[in-house]
Amino acid sequence: MKLTMQTSQTLIGLGTLALGVAMALGAVDIKSDAGYAGVGPNFLPWVVSIALVLFGAWLVWESRTGGFRFMEEASGAERADWVAFAWVSVGILANAALITTIGFILSCTLLFVLAVRGFKSAEGRTDKSLGTWAKDAAVGFAISAPVYWMFTKLLAINLPGLTTTGWL
Repeated sequence: MKLTMQTSQTLIGLGTLALGVAMALGAVDIKSDAGYAGVGPNFLPWVVSIALVLFGAWLVWESRTGGFRFMEEASGAERADWVAFAWVSVGILANAALITTIGFILSCTLLFVLAVRGFKSAEGRTDKSLGTWAKDAAVGFAISAPVYWMFTKLLAINLPGLTTTGWL
């Protein structure tokens, strides 16, 4: 079943509208006691839910009266690259699953390697040599290690590490 452009756009608007209503229902349960500067903890959820409801209604109206007016033409491939999507998804899931076991640096390095593999796959670059994997891992480590050190050493924010030294 192929949806028309108008139906797809209407569904996007209805989804945005439903998300706003769901957030408003959740915001009802948040306390409204005034905190710092007279703003309670339910203020931001209400602002976001109202904005989502307004924009959802606007998107539905636009879709039913001629379509999204300022939408650019789609770029890129006509079909999704599921192999690339799988590489990146596995990287994200592996990062979430392993971060407390192997630490921030190694799990983020693994995420970087798998995400790069997915992006290269999407571009048709399928070099799977050991040198390419090692280079991607080195770049991932060079990015994640300073981030880890900055958070743990400079900002004193505890991130999961492989050791208790705060360096790995």
